[in-house]
Amino acid sequence: MNKALIEIGKSFSHAWDGLLTAFRDERSFRILVAATLVVCIAITVLPLESWERILLLMVTATMLVLELVNSMVERLVDLVKPRLHSYVKEIKDLMAAAVLVAAAFAAVIGALILAPYVHIVLGRV
Repeated sequence: MNKALIEIGKSFSHAWDGLLTAFRDERSFRILVAATLVVCIAITVLPLESWERILLLMVTATMLVLELVNSMVERLVDLVKPRLHSYVKEIKDLMAAAVLVAAAFAAVIGALILAPYVHIVLGRV
């Protein structure tokens, strides 16, 4: 087999291991995966415009990636430990704030896009 393909396969394997680690160890990531499934169902079932589907997927992907980065930063600064530097808590707090801000805007974007469609669907029931 081609060496380049083997290396690409290893890279995908490592990435998969990272996803499994995040899913196993990070409750917030599991919650975001559940939210992603809901968004995927919504964009499949509701009669959304293409741009709305794309935007919802982009926002959802951004949240998943940001949570992975947050988990990575937390693990990196845990190597330093607070006794070695007082900024460790601040770094973790800032990263958590970044996720919180992104999640708030993602929720607003999701609500603005989905609410009219959900209202229409519920009105038919």
